[in-house]
Amino acid sequence: MKMLSPVIGAWYKDLQTHEVFEVVDWDTAALTIETQYLGGELSECDLDAWREMLLEKVEPPEDWRAAFELDDDDLLDPDRPLHPEDWDSPVNSIEPDAMYGVEDL
Repeated sequence: MKMLSPVIGAWYKDLQTHEVFEVVDWDTAALTIETQYLGGELSECDLDAWREMLLEKVEPPEDWRAAFELDDDDLLDPDRPLHPEDWDSPVNSIEPDAMYGVEDL
């Protein structure tokens, strides 16, 4: 079986332990790989240990955010204010006839 290179953000399955994890950091200077398991546990291994693992690259699990209690609202930018007029109103798609502050009075 060919060795998979660690890619930050990629998900892997350890074929010996059957655990699924994500690579969250790959320090090329120290040759260490930091991983985070589905339950939230962080782990670190060196490149030699990584090469000994039997790994399979997998798609992110559907419930990977469950351990962190995240939902779709957490993807919103917290620094951007929410305004009701930004919501799905058909009036938002109408362009004004005049551009205020640009036209001569």
